[in-house]
Amino acid sequence: MAFYDLSKEERSALVRQMEAVIEKAVQTSQLQSLLLYAADEDTYIRKNAYQALGKIYPAQPAAVLQAITTLVQHPEAKVRQTAINAAGEIGRHDFSAVRAYMDQGLTDAHHSVRNAVIGSVKKMGEKNPVPVLAWAKGYLQHPDKEIRREICHGIELRGRTHPQDILPLLKTLQFDKTARVRNTLVHVLGQIAYKKGCLETVTADLKTWENTELVKAALDEIADVHERYKDFAVKTQEEAIAYMAKHFGDI
Repeated sequence: MAFYDLSKEERSALVRQMEAVIEKAVQTSQLQSLLLYAADEDTYIRKNAYQALGKIYPAQPAAVLQAITTLVQHPEAKVRQTAINAAGEIGRHDFSAVRAYMDQGLTDAHHSVRNAVIGSVKKMGEKNPVPVLAWAKGYLQHPDKEIRREICHGIELRGRTHPQDILPLLKTLQFDKTARVRNTLVHVLGQIAYKKGCLETVTADLKTWENTELVKAALDEIADVHERYKDFAVKTQEEAIAYMAKHFGDI
């Protein structure tokens, strides 16, 4: 039975049971039960497993990191994915402890593990931006185009509330020759421009960019986002277009 097939009370009881089992597994270094949770077909079972590791970490950091080290070397991709997500929970407060796992995950052969890095960078960057963004900056000129794209995507969440923190990093990608990277860059620029005060910050920064073709694509995306997210955007699409036109001319 899947996690969300259970009642609310049954789910709460299962989470408590999982946390107790995982804590014992970590304490004793007998990780068979943790491995079963980490490899489970149900996304929410795996999520509860990595969140449990994050909760246990403050009291038992060395044991939890040893467990993650074991998981991240496992041949099953779901287990490695769970390991990276667990590291992401820890990295929201202690990035230095999990930096090596993020480095490893970026080059994993399986897309789900690399995607876990993106998700982890999003949640770490939102809560612990200084070390996470400093780490991310080092990958934006990486020779592997997929790594550049993944890092660009990963820093997006911090930019939704603090676009000024990531705009200098995004700017380094404006002449990237890979279409997938450019498309992700345009997407991220759209995503960081619709909340309060963000359009003004993004617009001012884009005026300093040299790639006018990419800036035009970004302005079009920003306008589209204001329509797609009209229930959440501070400005209407018409107001956003008028504001950008005031600074860039006709869009």
